[in-house]
Amino acid sequence: MTINRLTDWVLTHPWLAAGITAGALLAVAGVLWAIVRTVRAVTLPPAPVVVAAVGALVCTAYTADTSWRFAEHSLGMRDLTERLIMFSAAEIALLSCALMARANKAATATETEAGSPGVPGALVWVITGVQIIPAYSESGFVGGTVRAIIGPIMAGLLWHLAMGLEIRVVRPDALSTGLPAMLGRELRERLLSRLGLATRNRTAEQITRDRWTARAVDLAARLAHRDGGWAWRTARLEYQLSRAVGRAQVGAHPEQRRALLQLLSARLHSAALAHLDLPSPWELRAPDAPSGPVRPAPVVAYERLREMPQLDAITAVADAHPDLPPEQLRKLLLDHGVVVSPAQVDMGRRLSASAQPPALAGASAAAQTLFAVHARCDGQDSAAALDDDPDAAGADADADIPDAAADLALLPDARRVDNAHQAQHGRPAGLRALQSGLRIGQTRAQRMRALLDDQLDTVKGS
Repeated sequence: MTINRLTDWVLTHPWLAAGITAGALLAVAGVLWAIVRTVRAVTLPPAPVVVAAVGALVCTAYTADTSWRFAEHSLGMRDLTERLIMFSAAEIALLSCALMARANKAATATETEAGSPGVPGALVWVITGVQIIPAYSESGFVGGTVRAIIGPIMAGLLWHLAMGLEIRVVRPDALSTGLPAMLGRELRERLLSRLGLATRNRTAEQITRDRWTARAVDLAARLAHRDGGWAWRTARLEYQLSRAVGRAQVGAHPEQRRALLQLLSARLHSAALAHLDLPSPWELRAPDAPSGPVRPAPVVAYERLREMPQLDAITAVADAHPDLPPEQLRKLLLDHGVVVSPAQVDMGRRLSASAQPPALAGASAAAQTLFAVHARCDGQDSAAALDDDPDAAGADADADIPDAAADLALLPDARRVDNAHQAQHGRPAGLRALQSGLRIGQTRAQRMRALLDDQLDTVKGS
């Protein structure tokens, strides 16, 4: 159908022609809309990955030229069809391995690791090494070096970067687990350690001070172990030590001086390591056996009483020796390293379980543990007698029944709550603070407040 006949038909059938034209325009618009949606839905790789892939393709084509010439001159492929089919086998294999390695790396990547290219990644480097041979065979040493670097070597490197670059963009903190990356990290860390730069975030001045501090320690150790010899060598060591100490600036920096002394002390007494009496790790011990030597009971009691608050120590000793007069009780405490006044001894005796009526003398489990050690060091078996009452250990700590021994056992916790409240608010803890801090009732909080006030008055009076 010619243009004139088509024009005549359109003029003859205008409505039909307009409908066909509108339908065609709608079809074209629908196709264009579908293409745009498809393109937008496709997740394209980042621009650096695309550029690296294009560069790798160009270098692969550069390698293909070398393979075309090598197939004719060295492999005897004279037939054009045979050469077209066979010459690019290595390039196609390189491209296939690169794509498979990229897919494997993306599949094995995690939030902390960049994934591994696996066997395809290793084959990329194998094919790259094999393709260097045709480059030198075709162009000699100079031209072959150019062909090898721009062709297979650059192709392998760009494919390697294209494989890992996309993972780096998506997960910047991920570490590569490939063999070259692991070797590179290990060599970098060893080189930094060798240069004395293993400790990061230091200024150049601090690095210099640390280096000269280590030098001063070495010179001081050599000078200390020097026995006789040439006087000029001793003088030279002393001059070098003085210079190293000055460069380390230990006189102006207390931390540097402390580090110098600690390092030198360890260096001078290093021979003592060979004479340490250490237990053998191969000796079999029972699961419940103590790891160290068993200490005597008096020593344990002495240490426990020294660690206890003064009123707690007085009450513990008073309960262990209920018939002891106050002066002898104070002397016994002084013998155990607990310095107390007579007023404190009187208060502790009044708070002890032995001074309470029989109905109030049942000590709780918390108080019993404080008395057992001292009773055992005096050869008495009072600890077993205190532990015979299982109902006392299970008594409710929050009950408001007066119990002097239980109040005394709670006194250190009350003192800590009171000190914390006073440090924060500038005044002693009230009843509500003691109730919430110790989880006790109001009546018991009043008793604890009274004990704290009596203790404070006694300390001020002494």
